[in-house]
Amino acid sequence: MEQGQHRRTWYLIAVMTLCLGVLIGKGWERTGHATETYEELKTFAEVLSQIQKHYVDEVKVKNLVQGAMRGMLATLDPHSAYMTPEMYKEIQVETKGEFGGVGIQIGVKENRLTVIAPIEGTPAYKAGIKAGDFIIKVDDESTKELTLLDAVQRMRGQKGTKVTLTIQREGTLDPLVFTLVRDIIKIESIRFKAIENTVGYIRLTQFQESSAKDLSKAVKQFHEQKLQALVLDLRNNPGGLLTSAVEVSEQFIGGGKLIVYIKGRDGRKDEYFSKTKESLADYPMIVLVNEGSASASEIVAGALQDWGRAVVLGATTFGKGSVQTILPLSDGSGLRLTTAKYYTPKGRSIQSTGITPDIAVKAQPQVVAKAGEKDGKEGDAKTQKPQGSKDTPPAAKPGSDAAPKSNGTPADFGEMPIEEDVQLQKAVELLKTWKIFKELKPTAGAGAVSS
Repeated sequence: MEQGQHRRTWYLIAVMTLCLGVLIGKGWERTGHATETYEELKTFAEVLSQIQKHYVDEVKVKNLVQGAMRGMLATLDPHSAYMTPEMYKEIQVETKGEFGGVGIQIGVKENRLTVIAPIEGTPAYKAGIKAGDFIIKVDDESTKELTLLDAVQRMRGQKGTKVTLTIQREGTLDPLVFTLVRDIIKIESIRFKAIENTVGYIRLTQFQESSAKDLSKAVKQFHEQKLQALVLDLRNNPGGLLTSAVEVSEQFIGGGKLIVYIKGRDGRKDEYFSKTKESLADYPMIVLVNEGSASASEIVAGALQDWGRAVVLGATTFGKGSVQTILPLSDGSGLRLTTAKYYTPKGRSIQSTGITPDIAVKAQPQVVAKAGEKDGKEGDAKTQKPQGSKDTPPAAKPGSDAAPKSNGTPADFGEMPIEEDVQLQKAVELLKTWKIFKELKPTAGAGAVSS
């Protein structure tokens, strides 16, 4: 029995070595990597063999190898990962814009599983989960050793099933516990309205294939209404398609201009230029961002900022400036591998640093009740709506007296009065001032010197 297992182990390693040889080819001989790689694989085979012989419980070689691959990818960066065939299929389903889950975009910050942004209208959003929250447990399992994809898989599930997230939030002493009921997550990319009949407001929640087309319709409608300024709200927008980010940016900066470039380890630059030939409305413009603005949002904000086309207002963005490529494997599994980094037109790296706003405006302070107050636990997401509000997320534990009127983040569209959204209010005030200064004309003869 042991000899059979030993033979299977060495057969597996031989196949792995052969595959590496096919992929790398003669480059091994030139660089001298062949011997080094073989020696490391030999040690790997010995470890695998010893586990099979001596570990207290019988284990499957497949599980051991998958575990090794997960560990190998995890040593690279938080965004690279091995995907089982099931996980790979799930990633493909997600790109269709509909899936079962709680509605959270997650990443890794300070080596901790972090909420990039809750998706508006979803169970997580309605429950009051915020950008910047650290997820320390999914159900009863610590997230310390979970990869991003593992965490996503644990939070996904069929509509109507429950998952409990334990959250550590800045400014709270004790963890917050949210029991969420999964739902079908559908993402609506763009919503828009006029503010005070003078300022156009566009909320872009995620960059999808249709985003640029929907944005163009909104801008044309604003032009017909003779609006005089524009706010593009990218707060809590976790990103999406690179092509969509380029198509959105070009509608404001015109054709033939660099939007973003990516650079891999070989130093080669892939540049993305705007291609539009349409005439653009030259609106005074402000872009709203916060710590939940990531990836494609940072590309757009960075391009408009670098070209001097818009004032960026809010808080420093998340800093997700790396490019991941999905690579399929022969058994139906796949790799999610970081292959490059994003740079703004002026050469600023987005990774880890994010986009710093031209005007820093903090969101309205939030008061949060201590975990365990009142009934000692969070209710289901469906029961966590504050009185008098349709979908506005509570800022404190339901049933406590600590919940303020607003938590300082964009509410479901149209729910939060502008006077309670301090960042949007500041943007509108600035755009009004912009118009006033533009219309100022010097008095005839002013500045003349008498002789």
